[in-house]
Amino acid sequence: MRVVAAMSGGVDSAVAAARMLEAGHEVVGVHLALSRSAATLRESARGCCTIEDAGDARRVADRLGIPFYVWDMAQRFAQDVVEDFVAEYAAGRTPNPCLRCNEKIKFAALLDKALALGFDAVATGHYAQIREVPDPSASGGLRRELHRAVDGAKDQSYVLGVLDTDQLARSFFPLGDTTKPDIRAEAAAQGFSVAKKPDSHDICFIADGDTRGWLARRLGEQPGDVVDTDGQVLGEHGGAFGYTVGQRRGLGLKVPPADGSKRYVVGTDTATNTVVVGPQELLGVDHIVGDHARWCGSAPEGVIEVGAQVRAHGQEHPATAWPEGEQVHVALQERIRGVAPGQSVVLYDGTRVVGSATIVRADRAVPAWS
Repeated sequence: MRVVAAMSGGVDSAVAAARMLEAGHEVVGVHLALSRSAATLRESARGCCTIEDAGDARRVADRLGIPFYVWDMAQRFAQDVVEDFVAEYAAGRTPNPCLRCNEKIKFAALLDKALALGFDAVATGHYAQIREVPDPSASGGLRRELHRAVDGAKDQSYVLGVLDTDQLARSFFPLGDTTKPDIRAEAAAQGFSVAKKPDSHDICFIADGDTRGWLARRLGEQPGDVVDTDGQVLGEHGGAFGYTVGQRRGLGLKVPPADGSKRYVVGTDTATNTVVVGPQELLGVDHIVGDHARWCGSAPEGVIEVGAQVRAHGQEHPATAWPEGEQVHVALQERIRGVAPGQSVVLYDGTRVVGSATIVRADRAVPAWS
């Protein structure tokens, strides 16, 4: 099988490429250039896609003896990931750019280009597993399923929940059955210079990790009020776009609560540029509504029992879910806190990923200000 190995320049993608080669595939390494002004050196462990990373990927490809190319996807990344990220925050939502990157770049743009060039599949260094199970209705009598990785601390199935059946059929995740320490040991045994290279972290295009500051530079300072659920002004902020539901730190409140309790962001209103804070109990939700549903297989019929996860490394919560038109409803068995519009809810059946949706509404005790 002819396979494009997506090589970021990190240890995971290096070992993934090596494993695909060892499995007998014809492998070509591809590094995605996602910035037209890539930094010469990595600024921190958060950064990625630098000239240094491209060089690291090339050195691994040379050691493996495979062809290596750099594909320019900077314009596509800027439009589909970065601009979408800014627009979502400007609208008062909290997006996950890694899901969008996987959907739009790595498993749409990259896979589509690979197939157009005559390749059969794409392999990446994500920590997840694909399992083949018998299915008489599927091509070849087997159906591919997406499952959690063995290494729970590194599991990335959440950010892959946007993949559909056709994309899963053309994808390989060679690392899903291995822990991160073993991957580093394998890289060292292969003689890869990246064996001890630090991991990059979300959000890759905000190298210093200051999301609020990065957004302020893009959207400009927009001073407004921080109010309680009764509308009393408690402080000021530099832009409602910099706050998300469940946030407790950095609120800049000037009026302390009478009972001394902690206060959290319970809502934002970008129309009035207002951040609303309240007690922790107002964060609890029992019901989530999502749109932009993506199913890793056939869409479910009727109500199904699932585990629902709303953060990349968050807890899975028992729930029931059902599709309704273009939306997905998730009824949680126990109330959870801090669910924000724009986040993704990923649904699981055991370790298997059922699908995902973008949260548009989370129902809770409705405060008077709404």
